[in-house]
Amino acid sequence: MDSVQQWLTLQDGLENLSRASAPMPTPGPDEVLVQIHTVSLNYRDTEVCMGLYGHHRAISTGGPQPLVPCSDMCGTVVAVGQDLKVGHKMGDRVLSVFNHLHQTGHVREADMQVSLGLPLPGVLQTYRVFPSIGLVPAPSYLTDAEACCLPIASLTAWMAINGMRPLGQPGGAGEVVLLQGTGGVSMAGLQIAKASGASAVVTSSSDDKLQAVKAMGADCLINYKTTPRWADAVMACTEGHGADILFENGGAGTLRQSFDAVAFGGIINCIGYLGGKVNKATEEGDDRTGVNVLALRRNMTLRGILNGPRDRFEEMLAFYEKHHLRPAVHRVFSFEEGKTAIQYLYSGQHIGKVVIQVSEEATLPPD
Repeated sequence: MDSVQQWLTLQDGLENLSRASAPMPTPGPDEVLVQIHTVSLNYRDTEVCMGLYGHHRAISTGGPQPLVPCSDMCGTVVAVGQDLKVGHKMGDRVLSVFNHLHQTGHVREADMQVSLGLPLPGVLQTYRVFPSIGLVPAPSYLTDAEACCLPIASLTAWMAINGMRPLGQPGGAGEVVLLQGTGGVSMAGLQIAKASGASAVVTSSSDDKLQAVKAMGADCLINYKTTPRWADAVMACTEGHGADILFENGGAGTLRQSFDAVAFGGIINCIGYLGGKVNKATEEGDDRTGVNVLALRRNMTLRGILNGPRDRFEEMLAFYEKHHLRPAVHRVFSFEEGKTAIQYLYSGQHIGKVVIQVSEEATLPPD
């Protein structure tokens, strides 16, 4: 193989993704060439392709230059450069690290400039060179399609549940975790919560999806379409306790009720914004209560989640190995269907993760 096959975006719409070829790269000092087997999709990828991922001032959208999208891959090392800081070798099966400069602690503004899939070229291609610190070993018990789901969705869920705890001391036993929706982060959160001994509350607009997550172990199911005041339902099913940890995936459309559903001393993790980025009047009227008052009311913490550092990724991988957790792969598309796959993710029909099979050698979950 003397060329790389890629999907490219000009950040001008999901329908405008295009195919292209590029020269096969050669790894330099402290670099590794990886044959990419599988790529998992995140909602972030749709925003990048539509030119809407501009709310992080540290990330420049870069204008109309072609960009390879996506950030999460599983692949095999096929060539290594000299003087590697991390000792990968030929044949190793590896996962990408979303932001290779984020090794520990809080992410810094300068680190944001090396995020995969914007501003750096992403992984929706057949081969890519990575810095050695930008890869971690893939769990041997997972298929390629399952393993590629771990870098963003699973690590974000891990940080939502354990990011406020000391490294190496994961918890959750006896807690209540509220998961908004059935996307990749929420389903990873459901698996981690149950393996940790926590109770899980899941909200969705679909009864069919709720029945599917019930089979995955969810303890309380709430349809927010038929139960518009879903926060009250959360309080009822937790006997007035509320949720200790919330996966706040709705943004402006759900945050107000999340404050009503949180337990005393709880944490609201601001992860997504499928309900919008702009505040609207609530059903009870134009309630403009300040966020500071809402946080103070229940002595709780409101925090933003931007994935997590490498050391937490490794901590999470050890937990997955211990409990033999397998990410929920909803559907696998071929590499030729890359544009269709991203459009499918944007449609919101999935439960868990949408994956693209890049190479014929990729291992897939059993049917």
